[in-house]
Amino acid sequence: MQNEIIIAGFGGQGVLLAGTLLAQAAIEQGLHTTWFPSYGAEMRGGTANSTVIVSNDEIGSPIAFNPNALIALNEPSLNKFMPRMSEKSVIIANSSIIPNDKEYKIKPYLVPVTDIADKEIKNLKTANLVAVGALIKALEINENVNEILTLKSALSACETAFSSKPEFVEINKKAIQAGYGYITASGK
Repeated sequence: MQNEIIIAGFGGQGVLLAGTLLAQAAIEQGLHTTWFPSYGAEMRGGTANSTVIVSNDEIGSPIAFNPNALIALNEPSLNKFMPRMSEKSVIIANSSIIPNDKEYKIKPYLVPVTDIADKEIKNLKTANLVAVGALIKALEINENVNEILTLKSALSACETAFSSKPEFVEINKKAIQAGYGYITASGK
């Protein structure tokens, strides 16, 4: 089983951190993983994306040839990466800043990650990890995608990812749990 996940947004939205956390979650579970970041020279405010591949088997390339999951933190990212997704892909779209008045070939999970981070977590910088939690739950309930990553491993990965800044561990765990709790088995 293999999941190819793309996380995309503006520089400064924590795209690379979200990818790092997903890769660390895979390591926590003893899985194979690759993490491949990509960002423009302008960084903050420019475009950024990272690709994470998680597998039970060895991974031949860090490039997602058949991505089956996408976190889009802004509309340009959704528009850019949606064409690469298959009809069975899981897509988390930040409905706080992505208008939901369009028809997409694949219906995304519309999750107001920025609003959840702001109102529930009281920290806008955690929106990326709200999206990570939502993705993990969506992968669990979507029968078309291989569920590999677990909530437990993502929470454990927070401790590793923020080991040099332990004051951020609990708030980021709370953000992951909020995103995970937002998605319901009833759908998008």
